[in-house]
Order: sequence, then structure tokens, then C-alpha cells
Amino acid sequence: MCLYILGVDLYGQEPHFQRSILRSQLADPWSVVYGPDDHLWITESKTYRVLRFDPKTKNVHVALDLSTVREFPRYDTLDLDDRPWPQGGLMGMALHPQFADGSPYVYLAYVYKHLSGNEFTSRLSRFRYNEQTKLLHDEEVIDQDIPGSNDHNGGRLEVMQHEDKYFLFYALGDMGAGQYSNAARVNYAQDPTRKEGKILRYRLDPAVSSEGGHPWIPINNPFQGSPVFSLGHRNPQGLSWGKSDVFSYLYACEHGPMSDDEVNLIEAGRNYGHPFIVGYADGNYNGLAAAVSDDGELPGEWNTMLPSIVDEAATARLWGMKYRDPLYSFKPTGNDSLRVKMEKIRSGENQDWQSIAPSSLIYYNHPGIPSWQNSLLVTSLKHGAVYRLKLTADGRSVEGIPEKLFAADVRYRDICLSPDGSRIYLITDRSAVTSGPTAESPDHVDLRGCLVEFSVK
Repeated sequence: MCLYILGVDLYGQEPHFQRSILRSQLADPWSVVYGPDDHLWITESKTYRVLRFDPKTKNVHVALDLSTVREFPRYDTLDLDDRPWPQGGLMGMALHPQFADGSPYVYLAYVYKHLSGNEFTSRLSRFRYNEQTKLLHDEEVIDQDIPGSNDHNGGRLEVMQHEDKYFLFYALGDMGAGQYSNAARVNYAQDPTRKEGKILRYRLDPAVSSEGGHPWIPINNPFQGSPVFSLGHRNPQGLSWGKSDVFSYLYACEHGPMSDDEVNLIEAGRNYGHPFIVGYADGNYNGLAAAVSDDGELPGEWNTMLPSIVDEAATARLWGMKYRDPLYSFKPTGNDSLRVKMEKIRSGENQDWQSIAPSSLIYYNHPGIPSWQNSLLVTSLKHGAVYRLKLTADGRSVEGIPEKLFAADVRYRDICLSPDGSRIYLITDRSAVTSGPTAESPDHVDLRGCLVEFSVK
């Protein structure tokens, strides 16, 4: 099934695309990576499988099945109402930069243990790929003490080079602490001794040191002995290394509570605000909280354990150089409008979020579409689309208004590119809603559980 689509390019010539559905009926794919073997590597969050897909032959095979490793009940039917208890399940994936040159490693993040209630534990591991068997094996656990939840697990992985070394980054959410069924859960996004609500950084290869210490944690991380790299994140689901002739940065996107979804430039030891600043430090959440709940009888105006936001701008000034505003905040919403929505939610009414629900992003600097170079492509779960944000030459700001692409009644979960950028690959959720404000409802969503290719014509 193919469809010709025009992508309106505000910054140059309008590229034309052909849409092709390469694969359907995937079990809620979470990550897609274009490998050096010219295959698309895909994680399925519900089946805990890693797939290798050949975009030329359309052949697919299972490289790994982790379903027997997780220590909570399995859901093996194709019933759309069945899903793992945690948000996600098998989530992020990254391939070693020298995958085809002596380091055939694949890194995976997955929830593996149920503790109690909404609390789980996640694991970060690497596996070796066997070219003869086409299978992943020999799991090496990097960190198996990562908090997990039924909400806001984050879970995206990315590899980035700094000087002469590569590092592995893990985007970890705040566990949904302070909202809905987690309204009474303490939010630790501002606590540097906890992993929740952070971007974490690990080594790609374990260190051998006579001085002891954790073999997978870099000694120059901003908090000694800890994988914490940056703090103050709510639910970061996208990470991308952006590298040009001028700069080399790590970019991230994360969900706002009801509005103000963020795109951030991640720097060591910096604070990105949550739960005291939402989006820009512009005061639109003053007197409110970064979540509101209608569950239970909790102290506080908004039925949440999250603190009331007194003055975003004053907090930003207090934190000084440690604080970072987003590069871009989607759909900032006024204080009066937010207050009305929160009042209705607290009384049990469903409300429409002023949000795109960003699920991933990727830096585009390829020859396939010259006018798109030095841009970020951000996928969305709500009002399915891909947004292109043009960056300034130094990579530290966004120019103009985002361009909306590939709009469809779909939930785009992740994105990757062919080496020359002429083909854009997107994976979609099979479920219509995965957590939070409304119950899961798989109706009225097209292209569920699909691998979609947009190729430049």
C-alpha cells in the first residue's frame, strides 16, 4: 500500500515523499534503529522481542526473545486489551558505533521485575550479536537497579561521542510520581542521589580499574559514582546525538504535564526544571502544579504530592547557570486556561491536553534532503505527526515555527533514517493510548503497529 505525500518545506524546496507500509501487526514497537548491516532493528515492547527487518526483501526474524526473563506475568495473546503492566516493557535500543568492526553489541533497556503496586525495576544490558546464527546472546548487565513504573518510564537510549570516547545515555522518566494512580508517589526528579527523572550516562565498555568503582559508570560524570548526567526531567522519551561541523550535542524531548512539551539540549549537571518549572520559565504554571489528580484524598490544592509552583522565573534565577530553558516548548498554555482544565480534571472530567506528546527525535543533517539539514525531527503520539525544528548554525536555538509533516490518525513512537537521509522510517503504536489521562482505547487509530517508510521521490 503506497501513497504519495507532499511535505511542505518552509525553508527551501518542497520534497515529495512516497509512503510505504513495510510491516504491520507489530506488537507495539518501541525503538527502531537503522543498523550498519542495512537492516532495521526493532524492539517490541509487549512481546519483549528484538526483530531484524530487511527493508529490501521484507524478511524479518527474531534476534532475541526476552519474554522469559521478565519476572511478572506474560501476555501472549493478540488481544489488543492485553499489555504488560509497566509503561513500555522492552524499550530503548542502541547499537555500538563499531558494530560492524569488532564490537557487535546491542544495548537494551527493559522492565524486568514487578515489586508491588505500580513499582517495577528496569535493567540496562548489552548483548553480543552472532553473525552466523543471527541471534543476540551473552547478556551483560550494565545496571539492574533502575526504577520502573506503570507510567513515565522514558526508556530511550542513545550513543554519543565526547572527545575520543563513546558513551551510552538513558532517558528515565519520573515514574509518573504525583499524578493519577501515582499521585501519592514522591517525585525525585530534583534529587541527584536518585535515578528517577534524569538523563543517565554509562560507558559502552566496562572499565578495568585497580581503584574499584562501578565498571560501567564514567568517572567524569557530574555526580561522582552515579550515572546521573542531568536532572529535572518529567518523561523524556527521545534522545538524539546531533553532530555537525560546528557542534556536537545531545538533544532530548519530553512530555509536559498538560502543555509545554519540551525539546532540550542536554548538558552535564544541568537542571531542566521539573517539577518546579514547566516549559519555559515564563510563569504560566505559577500557582499550579506539574500534575493534577482526581484520585484519592491527598493534601494540596491539586490532589498531588507535587509541590505548588510559586514563581517559575524566580526559581530559574535562584538556580542560575545550573538551570536550562528548553530550546523549544510546544503549545505553551496560559495560566487561566490551565487552571480551568485542572479544576475540571480534579472534578473527574476528561480534558483535552494542549500537547503533542513527543515520543522520540532525531537530528537530521543528511544529503537526502539538503533543505532539511541541521534540523530536529520530533515524532508525536497525539495528533500523529512529525515536527521539523530548524536549528541555528550553533545548534543552541530553534529558528521559526516547526513544520508539521506526515500527519495521520496514528501514534508515531520512534524514527530512524537511512544513511543518506532519503528514507525516513517510523514505527507506530498498536494501542491508541498507553497510559495516564484516559483508559487504553485502540479504536479510531490507523496504521496500528506498523513500520512505515517515507522515501524522497
